[in-house]
Amino acid sequence: MARSETRPVVLLRSTAGTGHTYVTRKNRRNDPDRLELRKYDPAWGGHVLFREVR
Repeated sequence: MARSETRPVVLLRSTAGTGHTYVTRKNRRNDPDRLELRKYDPAWGGHVLFREVR
């Protein structure tokens, strides 16, 4: 499968300061801004906000 410029791989880092990260892809046409998702942080022990890191 070819890599696409419209769906780049992005890194999501926890805002809780634990350093936990998730790797995902996003559609740059639909979400041109930085991605923010609420996901589970096992180091924190609950759901926190994860923000895209460039």
